[in-house]
Amino acid sequence: MIFHKLFGVLSSDVAIDLGTANTLVFKHGSGIIINEPSVVALSTNAKKIISIGKAAKEMIGKSPDEVRVVKPMKDGVIADFHVTELMLRDLILRTQRKKWLVKPRVIVCVPSGITEVEKRAVRDSVLHAGAREVHLVSEPIAAAVGADLPIHKPFGNMVMDIGGGTSEIAVISLSHIVIHNSIRIGGDKMDSDIVNYLRKKNGLSIGIQTAEKIKKSIGSAFTLKEELEMDVRGRDVVNGFPVTIKVTSNEIREALSETITDMIDAIKRLFEKTPPELAADIAERGIILTGGGAQLKGLDERIRETVDLPVHVVPEPLTCVVKGVGKILEDIDQYRDVLINKIAD
Repeated sequence: MIFHKLFGVLSSDVAIDLGTANTLVFKHGSGIIINEPSVVALSTNAKKIISIGKAAKEMIGKSPDEVRVVKPMKDGVIADFHVTELMLRDLILRTQRKKWLVKPRVIVCVPSGITEVEKRAVRDSVLHAGAREVHLVSEPIAAAVGADLPIHKPFGNMVMDIGGGTSEIAVISLSHIVIHNSIRIGGDKMDSDIVNYLRKKNGLSIGIQTAEKIKKSIGSAFTLKEELEMDVRGRDVVNGFPVTIKVTSNEIREALSETITDMIDAIKRLFEKTPPELAADIAERGIILTGGGAQLKGLDERIRETVDLPVHVVPEPLTCVVKGVGKILEDIDQYRDVLINKIAD
């Protein structure tokens, strides 16, 4: 106990939401101190980091051959071990500042459907990046804690966390996931849908970053009271010249329709497998939506209309998971049951 207190003085423990689209870091005693895109720009010759996060993301589609822009996370798990380690090392060092005498304890949230190999990859990456101790927690559990749900009680809580690469749906009771469904569909898939739709229907070639701006500005999953529109610049696929066209929210809703339907089907499949008593609890309290994808306009209304259940979006869906991991970090003894402690070597 004395050693743990001493470690707390000499280092600053952190909680990390290592996502496909964004990585958020919660520092013990300080709250969320880092919220950056999970993107790294590297020098192809020296293999050194040029930038991480927002600055690196702005280089996507605009970098010369001497610069390689990498998204090291894919579908919620590590796709590039080396680059992920470099990114984590930079983030952890930024949280420690002058407290370098003792390495920090780190809690990382991972998808509920993660394999043992993927668990080891996350753990080893964080250890190599400078952590003294690593704990893992499932994203749905972290989301539920961040949403202040009574996960310790014998009560059914359904959470859907929509990230960049995956959508995690789980029913939680007594601090454990009773049943879950992880689908590799999220915000990135929506961006790709918009790119493909505009190319096929309008003959317009745009990049992923432009698609993301369109999604955030006029994207929706349900009919809006007032439909929106915006001018979109891109390249004509026929003659190759720059062109600007007007795109409506109705068109983008059509582009996203199939992906939204897949998400709702995943909820239906999970609910069909949910034990009756827990299903009754969920019918009363509803489904909680978290994650960046939950910010899509009208998504809660679309789900509510289709599955005939109450649906609630948490006030700050993008930071809900890291807030949950932060709560676990600051009271790890109370939440020890939710940690994933068994990782096969």
